[in-house]
Amino acid sequence: MPPYFALRETPQNMSKEYTWHKIAETLNEISFNANGLAEVQVAGKTICVALKDNKLQGCAQKCPHASAPLVDGYVDAAGNIVCPLHRYKFSLQNGRNVSGEGYFLKLFPVETRADGIFVGIAESGLFNWLK
Repeated sequence: MPPYFALRETPQNMSKEYTWHKIAETLNEISFNANGLAEVQVAGKTICVALKDNKLQGCAQKCPHASAPLVDGYVDAAGNIVCPLHRYKFSLQNGRNVSGEGYFLKLFPVETRADGIFVGIAESGLFNWLK
């Protein structure tokens, strides 16, 4: 199945172009752990997918501080993903480090559609900065 292309607004009010990749037909096909986290393969990348209050969000597989696997962490009551190693917290809304250390977590949008669950991977390349 070919990937989908779409534009999506970022929190910084800039448009990014995404290629959408299907990761599952239904939520039941994703192997979430007891903390509502799972790792999935998307376009040659491994990402972490969080399920909190029936909402999905994708993020980098590893903590940007010490590379601990975020799938071994948890999502706190405020909706932040918490690293299992040093307990650094990152917002799943904007990727900002909310515990004050100054790191940033890469996020991937996740959409549930009638035909499945999709993760958006930002288009990259030498000339995308011109867009």
